[in-house]
Amino acid sequence: MRTADFDYHLPPEMIAQRPADPRDSSRLLILDRKRETLSHHIFRDLPNFLSPGDALVLNETRVLPARLRGHKIPTGGHVELLLLNRRSSRTWEALVGGKGLVVGRKISLSKEVKAEILEDLGGGRRVVRFNKSISPILNEMGEMPLPPYINTPLKDPNEYQTVFARRPGSAAAPTAGLHFTPEVLRAIETKGVAIVKITLHVGLDTFLPVNEEDPGEHPIHREWCQIAPQAVEVINNARSKGARIVAVGTTTVRTLETAARLTKPDHEVAPFEGATDLYILPGFQFHAVDAMITNFHLPRSTLLMMVSAFAGRDRVLKAYDVAMKEGYRFYSFGDAMLIL
Repeated sequence: MRTADFDYHLPPEMIAQRPADPRDSSRLLILDRKRETLSHHIFRDLPNFLSPGDALVLNETRVLPARLRGHKIPTGGHVELLLLNRRSSRTWEALVGGKGLVVGRKISLSKEVKAEILEDLGGGRRVVRFNKSISPILNEMGEMPLPPYINTPLKDPNEYQTVFARRPGSAAAPTAGLHFTPEVLRAIETKGVAIVKITLHVGLDTFLPVNEEDPGEHPIHREWCQIAPQAVEVINNARSKGARIVAVGTTTVRTLETAARLTKPDHEVAPFEGATDLYILPGFQFHAVDAMITNFHLPRSTLLMMVSAFAGRDRVLKAYDVAMKEGYRFYSFGDAMLIL
């Protein structure tokens, strides 16, 4: 297995710059692994492919408006901070943009908000301490951290939030969830499908390409996740009755399979809270996930490798090729794929 095995060429015009409107009007490519078929649908058709008793698992993380702009003290040079991980009420790990951002450098973000670089973590990462808690005022002064391939400004910050986002903490949206509307969720519940909520706070490393020739040598990122006892009970009950666990997005897959590593012999998943370093590559044995809803991912990415582990590399790349020929939209605001 080589990283080059997960490469493909995507014409830039196929990268979605805006979300579908309405959200559930996005396209849905269904890959059926047993039948070896591909079929084309609209996302609002999703309830037709779920069965009573199934458990649909959603990631209810909420994206922080964590991009902050300021200037260096006293020179006035431009600085950009992207908050990644909160260490305390005033201290964050951040990705910084600007020159001369060394330890001890002071930054002004507004008349009331100042910051200082405490530690250099390598690359563009720094530990930053603010003069006051920044979380309560992020909605006022922060901007949404869109992926680098999206160049069109948002009309509304909520365009980059799922309709079920509840727990702030992500640097990026769990994009498979962006297709859902309240109407689709109600139709799913009406059909007798259990909707389960878990949390994984998405880090920016999710966008990093794998540069190593052997993907196994790639330093996989860690993300905080939680699956509560109530969610575990619903999931284990569904599986015990022969129903499917349908994961919405790679973040949900990562959380469920992390929880599956800790389970008892007669259960599918166990409660878990903490950082996960689970790296899913082809050859991985899935224990908790029966079906997956996901977007179309970047070439050479760990997310494409995870999807390939679930459905098979050749199947996935064939599906991507068909999607390109059929004019599907790719990446965060793009269309969706349901893998059965």
